[in-house]
Amino acid sequence: MNKGKVLSLGIQHVLAMYAGAVIVPLIVGSALKLSAEQLAYLVAIDLMTCGIATLLQVWNNRLFGIGLPVVLGCTFTAVGPMIAIGAQYGMSAIYGAVIAAGFFVFMIAGMFSKIVKLFPPVVTGTVVTIIGITLIPVAIKDMAGGQGSSDFGSPQNLLLSFGVLSSIIIIYRFSNGFIRAVSILLGLFIGTVAAAMLGMISFAPVMEASWFHMPRPFYFGVPTLEAGAVITMVLVAIVSMIESTGVFLALGKICGKELSTDDIAKGYRGEGLAIMLGGIFNAFPYTTYSQNVGLIQLSGVKSKQVIVAAGALLVFLGLIPKVATLTTLIPAPVMGGAMMAMFGMVIASGIKMLSTVDFSKQENLLIIACSVGLGLGVTVEPELFSKLPQSVQILTDNGIVAGSLLAILLNLFFTKKKSQAVIANSSGAQRRNPQKTVSVS
Repeated sequence: MNKGKVLSLGIQHVLAMYAGAVIVPLIVGSALKLSAEQLAYLVAIDLMTCGIATLLQVWNNRLFGIGLPVVLGCTFTAVGPMIAIGAQYGMSAIYGAVIAAGFFVFMIAGMFSKIVKLFPPVVTGTVVTIIGITLIPVAIKDMAGGQGSSDFGSPQNLLLSFGVLSSIIIIYRFSNGFIRAVSILLGLFIGTVAAAMLGMISFAPVMEASWFHMPRPFYFGVPTLEAGAVITMVLVAIVSMIESTGVFLALGKICGKELSTDDIAKGYRGEGLAIMLGGIFNAFPYTTYSQNVGLIQLSGVKSKQVIVAAGALLVFLGLIPKVATLTTLIPAPVMGGAMMAMFGMVIASGIKMLSTVDFSKQENLLIIACSVGLGLGVTVEPELFSKLPQSVQILTDNGIVAGSLLAILLNLFFTKKKSQAVIANSSGAQRRNPQKTVSVS
């Protein structure tokens, strides 16, 4: 394959994941009230770290790297937790938790297959659904113009936000393939152009931004460890590992490669390193992007050279502040319209995971009902457990943690009860028919 074709296919992969890679830092940065300079850095460093993480995962060695043509980007399930951690503990706690989660993934990679049964679809689907539900208020506030803005809820803001949402829906409805894949990015572009025509955007920050910068580890300060924040991010990492397992297996089939448990473990370690890298450079937790797997299936090009080109291009873009600053000009109402679609898709993803659950079993319904109810309840009324000891509040003051832990515990409770019932029935049957034995060939 000639260099020109490799580069063009690499650009296609970058465009397929660019919307997700850029929107996540914009959402988190806007919600945490970062300055324009800080937000531009966050976008730039995220692009660069996406590229490095991708190159690490493609590099197949004895310790880490799945060795398949995968592209890594920031996981969307981390958005809500990062906003919640930042609002409660500050930016340093976000990155302490991210580094700790990455270390957890790296260390547990080899034995994860043995504990994956603790996280069946009824648990992972519930966790993702809770994360999506807790994000919706963020989107609603931005659709109105951003909390505290002087024109909150103005007709102009609502027209812009719903215009962006409508554009995304229309593009998705009447297009397919690559255009459909970047419908959110196109919706943001249309909304930003409309906002510029209304005089809501100043391009001065782009003119003032430099053409080149060097990444700075711990840009937002030395990371700190908060138990509640670490638990939250570890849960996000576990969900991400489970999702990545499916992506690895699907891509292995596409590429005609039979993956061993050792290959999967190296893929997990690659993600663990990527997550730690995100924490060190104050970026994000990273995971394998499924949209790029779809692009490989559509194009039929399975070469790792193309992914290396995409990774290198992302690193290059991350070193140019002007590119990142241009992205940060998107007004809050425009972001809000896109957020509504994306956060709704997080909820839809959770529901999709839950669609594989056997709903004829009442215990599954009860797990979902209680866990989602508690997660949403704590989000709406965060003072619910404020009178409990501080050590207990670590697990209860965040809706995502409280709901997720309840889902895990309830699943264990019902699974154990079921196992005991099966053993009891088997023992009773043997007593009634002592001559009957079971042989294993």
